[in-house]
Formats: sequence, structure tokens, C-alpha cells
Amino acid sequence: MTTWQGWQHFATTPPQTPPKPGDPPRSPEERLAYHSTFVTVRTPAIDTLATQVRTLMLLGRHQQTTARPSLIVTGPAAAGKTTALLEVGRTCHLAHTRKHPTPPGHAHHQMPVAYLLVPPGATAKTLATEFARYLGIPVTTRMTQAQITAAVCHTYTAAGVRLVLIDEIHRLNPRTTTGAEAADLLKDLTERIKATFVYTGIDVAATPLFTGVRGAQLAGRASLITCGPHPARNGTRRPFTDLITDMEAALDLNQHTPGTLPRHAPYLHQRTAGRIGSLARLIRQAAITAICDGTERITKKSLEAIQLDHLAEEHSRPRTRRPATPA
Repeated sequence: MTTWQGWQHFATTPPQTPPKPGDPPRSPEERLAYHSTFVTVRTPAIDTLATQVRTLMLLGRHQQTTARPSLIVTGPAAAGKTTALLEVGRTCHLAHTRKHPTPPGHAHHQMPVAYLLVPPGATAKTLATEFARYLGIPVTTRMTQAQITAAVCHTYTAAGVRLVLIDEIHRLNPRTTTGAEAADLLKDLTERIKATFVYTGIDVAATPLFTGVRGAQLAGRASLITCGPHPARNGTRRPFTDLITDMEAALDLNQHTPGTLPRHAPYLHQRTAGRIGSLARLIRQAAITAICDGTERITKKSLEAIQLDHLAEEHSRPRTRRPATPA
């Protein structure tokens, strides 16, 4: 999705939908493909991000003299940050293209959204090249960073890019010379491209991005949204159980008993530390296993047999008490 063609395919391809009553049964192959991608459950983080992005785009629409206000989505790994970013980007893309359809016979499509990854060890030139690659701007080895940046700013403005999504922002380290130059490039781009910038990264507030002079500039322009683990309880509400219920309702298994997964909410919360990424992987993997072995249902026993990501496994592993040190 870090090229325009890939992003357009993602944004315009209808998302997966759960089976509806009366639909003909899907084949095992179709159901395996369905659970491999699965549905995107609408979470409070997605709603908050969507509202903030829409507001900031309106706020900066006619701003000319300084960088437009931006947004940073932060939180631990597997907390659903990228999923929220992509879902909001897709919504923005579809809303813009519906409001501004491409005229019949016009060769150029609307390009309202750009999605990029910060490359590992990013320099200003490699980061500028990533911006160029997204829209297919020709770049040669002889081009300087300034030349690439000028081409990027001109083309993004001409293409009508209104929202720039930058993932893995924690890879930037302004304490190094190359990291500082890359951070300065981003600041330059936010002032020269007429778009709202949204960044996503792991625990961004604790990284060097928010320290020093450059960090103060970013903190002074960007709002912060935290995607954290879902709590088991929030007053009288049970956000994590609600999340499990929504995911269970989207399953396509022939023998699964509704209500099974919500009953195991305490176990699932302990197993995944409340992280939506780990929970989605666990349920998807259990569903695929149930189709492959013919059981067609998810039980606590089948969940326990699945090995999750290392982060979740380390959290859920029983802590053994160390023997007392002899005096």
C-alpha cells in the first residue's frame, strides 16, 4: 500500500463482511480466505481518530503561512494503531472520491490520501524517495535531496493529496545527524504540501521525537491519540468483552456456539494483555484451525493450543517465583 496503485486497490476493494442469514454457505477455501483477512471491528480508537482527522483537515484547509496541525497515534505494539490509521485513510479516500468524482474520459484519478512507511535508518534523502515512490515520481541516483523534495511537493500539490499517513514514525531518531535531517525534512514537507499529516508509531511520546528543539516543534503542532490495551472493565462497561462479542459475531464456522468467546473474556484478556492485535490473531488462527481439523468451533481448549506472538506469550506465561537466596 506504499504506492498509489496499491493504496487505491486497498481503499476501493470492499472490506470483508460476515455471513448474513440466508446467504448460501461458503466453501472451506472461501472461509479460510475470509478468516485470513477477517473484518475490521470498529473500536473507540478508530472513532476518535476519524473525528480528529476530519476536524484537523477542516482546520488546516485554508492555512497558508505555517504548517497545518498534525496528529500522532501512539501506543504499544499490537494495539491496533496501523489498523485504525488505514481504516480512517480508507474512509477519507472514499468520501473524497464520492464528493469529487473523476470526470468521464479523464485519465487522472483523485489522489486524496498518501500512505508511507518510514524506512529503517531513514535519511532525509531515503525518506524523500519514499514520498516520490508512492506517486511514481521518477528519481535518479544523481538527483539531490533538494531536487527530489521539490518534485515531491509539486506533484503532491498537483495530485490534490489532502491526507498524508506516515507509519513507523518511531524509527526516526533526531539525536543522530541523519535522523535530525529526516525530521527536518518532514517539517519542511508539512509546510509545503497542502495536506494534514498523521503519524503512527510505538510509544512515540517516550522517544527522542518529543525532546530537544525539534521535539518541541513537533509537540507544539501535533495532537496525541493513544491506542492502548482494552481494559477488562471501564466503570459499568466491559470494553474487552464487547470487542470479543463483535469478533465472534463475524465468525463463519458451522458448529460454533454463540456466546462461547465472551464467556472466556477473563482468560482472553489475560492471554492477550487486552491488545486488539493479539486478540484478532488468536481468534483468526483458532477459526482457521477449526476449519482445517473439521471441528468448526472455537473452545478454550483450542485457544490454549495456539501459540501467539512472543509479546503476548511473555505476558501470559505464569511467573515462577525465584528461590530465596541463602543468607
